[in-house]
Amino acid sequence: MRIFFKISGVVQGIGYRWFVRDAAAGHSLTGLVRNRRDGSVEGEAQGEDKAIDAFILKIKTGHPWAEISGARTREIEEIKGEKDFIITPTE
Repeated sequence: MRIFFKISGVVQGIGYRWFVRDAAAGHSLTGLVRNRRDGSVEGEAQGEDKAIDAFILKIKTGHPWAEISGARTREIEEIKGEKDFIITPTE
């Protein structure tokens, strides 16, 4: 399964992208995460369904300094052949 996610609130300037990357690695997911100019963080994650569910819960609730005001996810049909989960430049 592959998902798109967008997290809004206080999620920039607190190490949130690194937290997301580590959460993905902990669940053996591949994909990417990046800051958005609107102050949100978005990305894509790919892996087993159970791992994706656990990852989503973690990124919504697990960062001690984040103040999440919104979280959107949707499944993406395209499966990619990435080997890692990376942080990409702001879009």
